[in-house]
Amino acid sequence: MKKILRIIRYYKPYRGMFAVDMLCALLVAGCDLVFPLITQEIVDVYVPEKKIDLIIIGCAVVLGLYLLKMVLNFIIQYWGHLVGVNIQGDMRRDMFSHLQNLPFSYFDENKTGEIMSRIVNDLFSISELAHHCPEDIFISTIMLVGSFIMLARINIILTLIVFAVLPVIIIYAVLMRKRMKDAFAESKVKTGDINANAEVSLTGIRVAKSYTSEAHEVERFEVSNNDFKHSRRKSYRYMGQFFSGMGFLTDFLYILVLGAGGVFFCNGWIEPGEFVAFLLYVTMFLKPVNKLVQFFEQLQEGLTGIDRFLEVMDEKPEEDSPDAVELTDVKGDITFDNVTFSYHNEDREEDTLVLSGLSLNIKKGTKVALVGPSGGGKTTLCHLIPRFYELDEGTISIDGKDITGLKRRSLRENIGMVAQDVFLFGGTIRDNIEYGRLGATDEEITEAAKKANIHDFIMSLENGYDTDVGERGVKLSGGQKQRISIARVFLKNPSILILDEATSALDNETEMLIQSALDELLVGRTSIIVAHRLSTIKNADDIIVLTGEGIAERGCHDELLALDGIYARLYKYQFREEY
Repeated sequence: MKKILRIIRYYKPYRGMFAVDMLCALLVAGCDLVFPLITQEIVDVYVPEKKIDLIIIGCAVVLGLYLLKMVLNFIIQYWGHLVGVNIQGDMRRDMFSHLQNLPFSYFDENKTGEIMSRIVNDLFSISELAHHCPEDIFISTIMLVGSFIMLARINIILTLIVFAVLPVIIIYAVLMRKRMKDAFAESKVKTGDINANAEVSLTGIRVAKSYTSEAHEVERFEVSNNDFKHSRRKSYRYMGQFFSGMGFLTDFLYILVLGAGGVFFCNGWIEPGEFVAFLLYVTMFLKPVNKLVQFFEQLQEGLTGIDRFLEVMDEKPEEDSPDAVELTDVKGDITFDNVTFSYHNEDREEDTLVLSGLSLNIKKGTKVALVGPSGGGKTTLCHLIPRFYELDEGTISIDGKDITGLKRRSLRENIGMVAQDVFLFGGTIRDNIEYGRLGATDEEITEAAKKANIHDFIMSLENGYDTDVGERGVKLSGGQKQRISIARVFLKNPSILILDEATSALDNETEMLIQSALDELLVGRTSIIVAHRLSTIKNADDIIVLTGEGIAERGCHDELLALDGIYARLYKYQFREEY
């Protein structure tokens, strides 16, 4: 019930439209209940007495009711669906907003395609339920209660015979409900898996083609596709059992009425018009029953969607402490004090320990390089400074202030990141540079591009800064995307800069061009550089060799070469032709 109450609040902004929808549904039910009464009057009175004028008037009244129903049904279909669409839109907005505030760890554990399935497919199921559930239940209740009253008014004994079958129908529906719910929940999960696999495969289509692995990708997709078909087959099997059983029970009910009513009529316990009206009301009684039966699949889909929606909404977002303060006037001193951090793995019993008891001080305005073997925690260390993850133990401080006592937004506003894997958003070059500081002027954007050595290239394009970059920047080269990301950071103008393998994937000529932009970017900032190409960090003020055991070596380039340790071996390996 709590889950339903959490969803009901989404009706509040549209309660006017919803009230009109329900009023129209009430009037439609009223029209349906009046029709058998007019039919009974025509059969029992007007026809025997040959009152043709009253027969015509009665038919005209029925026609008027049908025309009114047509208008009311249009409002129900149009406005009712608008209510559902508006609710779906609001829920999607809230889910997307909530996702923006979830920690990195959530996205580490959940596939993008699975999340997209929840945003699109599940919310569509909920919107359909939001529209049809109140309407169908309301109309069905009115029709069931109304038809019972009308049937009892005609013949109470025959009515009790009819309604004696109703508990059997309800018990059967309840017994089948759990099977269908579990089956549809599994089906939703498999749908998410398909979306995730398709998203990954299509994103990596260039890799698949370059390795001529199209057939392999089809085989991988077919595995999840077959799992989906299997889960859907099971849910449809239960649904088939449900609908066929319910169909038989409603058909049996109609035969029972026909037989019992025929006996009552033959014994003179019911008039011809009453018998006709009784059959019509039984038909109306069966209509809401059938509507509820048809509605049951939608109910299961919608309830499963609600569960999956609330699963996301119940994920704990990133929250600042109540006494968190703004980070202002940043100098750039960074201190790691006995920091321990592990990645949580849902699929494993133990977490993955990355950093253990790490203590480190980075002085303001210095250029610090992190080197060492893969898996040593270099990128993780960089991600901990903007507080993308929470520490297991220890503290990280900026200018002597523990980052857990700072507002995340102000912390991240003062940190700029340039990674090897540049992400550009769909849109124009201008849009992507402006992302560094939304609302920046054209002059500021142009100045940032000039500093990143990308302005001349942009101006050589037909549409200049309004050139569309394609999905994830696919229309640009790696070096061009990297320079746009650097322009983005120039525009942000942070006090602390993190470069994570920013040039390692580029050719030497492009790297030199970008390195000059980076050299200007580093001036006057506290800079942390993760690099495998040691030539790019020879001039760093401090070089830290980070391994799985922690800090193995630390010093400037010449000092580390003199140690003849890990750094020296890495350097000699990269430049072995000189030795």
